[in-house]
Amino acid sequence: MNEWFKKVIERVKTAWGKWSGIQKIIFFAIIAAVIAGIVVISTVSSSPGEVALFTTPISDQDLLYKISMRLDEESVEHKVTEDGMIYVNDKASANRMVSILMREDLIPSDISPWDVFKMDRWTVTDFEREVNLQRAVTEGLEDHIEALDDVDDAKVTLVMPETELFTEDQDPVTASVIITPKPGSDITTSRKKIEGIEKLVLFAVQGLKTENIVITDYRGTILNDFEDMAEFDRLELTKRQMDQKAKLERKYKAEILNELKGVFGSDRVRVFRVDVDLDMGKKTVETDEYFPITIKPDNPDTPYDDSEVIKNVPRSEQIVDESYKGTGFNPEGPPGQEGQTPPAYKDLEGLVGDYNNKSNTINYEVNERKIHEEKNPWEIKRITVAVAVDGVWTRVYNDKGLLSITPEGTIERKYTDVDNSALEKARILVEHSIGYNATRGDSVSVEHLKFDRTEQFEKEDEKYRNQKRLQQALLYSIIGVAIIILAFIVFRLISRELERRRRLREEELARQHQAMREAALRSAEEESVDVEMSVEERARMEMQEHAMNMAREHPEDVAQLIRTWLAEE
Repeated sequence: MNEWFKKVIERVKTAWGKWSGIQKIIFFAIIAAVIAGIVVISTVSSSPGEVALFTTPISDQDLLYKISMRLDEESVEHKVTEDGMIYVNDKASANRMVSILMREDLIPSDISPWDVFKMDRWTVTDFEREVNLQRAVTEGLEDHIEALDDVDDAKVTLVMPETELFTEDQDPVTASVIITPKPGSDITTSRKKIEGIEKLVLFAVQGLKTENIVITDYRGTILNDFEDMAEFDRLELTKRQMDQKAKLERKYKAEILNELKGVFGSDRVRVFRVDVDLDMGKKTVETDEYFPITIKPDNPDTPYDDSEVIKNVPRSEQIVDESYKGTGFNPEGPPGQEGQTPPAYKDLEGLVGDYNNKSNTINYEVNERKIHEEKNPWEIKRITVAVAVDGVWTRVYNDKGLLSITPEGTIERKYTDVDNSALEKARILVEHSIGYNATRGDSVSVEHLKFDRTEQFEKEDEKYRNQKRLQQALLYSIIGVAIIILAFIVFRLISRELERRRRLREEELARQHQAMREAALRSAEEESVDVEMSVEERARMEMQEHAMNMAREHPEDVAQLIRTWLAEE
């Protein structure tokens, strides 16, 4: 370890010795700056932090001056910034001065009312607890409402009156909410979203009722007045019903088109109208159903139904058997007075009467089931469908297999009607696709109709004419190119023939000249004439012989050389 320290010290000494004076001064300056920074940071961190007396600046300069003078009287060190904020040294001094300023009515009017309760005390009164609770609920509600995607800002005001002894003297808890919607939000016209905010406030405040909540926008328009929105709700309901009707019509139309296009083709079917008549009334049906009593249930292992049922069973029975035989009794009046019996009954006196009454009453018990059924929000009352099917257009071809063209220059076509049996099958197919019900009054019509295809045929004819023009242009172009190539070939052949003839003619002349020279030499030799040739003539003779030999061996090169000479001359 000692050796390692020695090596490190030696390296430092070596590096220090290599540094210049400027480098050493910079090194010491950096060390001094670091030490000064550490001292400043430790001094600032050890000094007490400043606490704002109020959370918002004071705009009234006179009131700001009075508060500053009051702080000086209490020997509280403070600092006033240019924007109207007051800072003191510690939180205890801030709480004490807020209490003094509130007692002397020096709290600014534009300061948040919750600032006076931001004080730490050994004891807290019930009033302060209620205020802190109201403050917590208010701020919590504002945070919850502002957390919604459709709300940019929210202000909540709660009024919680004191609890009275008697209920009739108790004032209700009220709440008012002012919301600022975000740009593009539909919260001001959406009842569902307003009801959500209303329930949020209702469940957050104890004792609050729905009728004591007012929700407005920044313009002051009441948003939770749902009684005045009855007409709007009715229009909204009608809109939804019409959307449902249109959705069903589009569904049936798409199904019919998809089925018929696969049979007749994609361009031969038109669905003119699909009308679905809906009953949007809400219905609730209550039914009492009576069914037999099962004595023996059906055995699922047997291939037949072996169950035993009876319609009813006796629950109670009452039998009455009365008989009477004797004279009748006619009441008379008081003694000594004539009775009030009618004459018809006086004639019956002394007759013997016979009376019999027999009855048998049996109460039966049956199985009963009560059915409470709520119908769908809508029910189809009637469906009307109108479909048109076009015939088949085919192109006419001549005996050579080419398209037949009319004198007007258009393609000749032939039209074939749709068979009635095919239309009938298509109608049955459409009825099955929509769930046809004759008792409901449904109507399905599938008819043959010749579509107007003038525009389509014009485009096809124009396309055919363009193809023919293109074919002709290509044919003429090919012929023209062939003619040019043929002319070029003929020109080349003629040029070569002329060149060959000229070359032969030149060679013939050269042979004739050579023959004439040779003949002259022979004749001179024969005559023993000593012909003396100069050096130049001999060189020219050798050159001619060399040229003649080259012409015999390479005639084409010699011809090209002669053409070059002629061109230069």
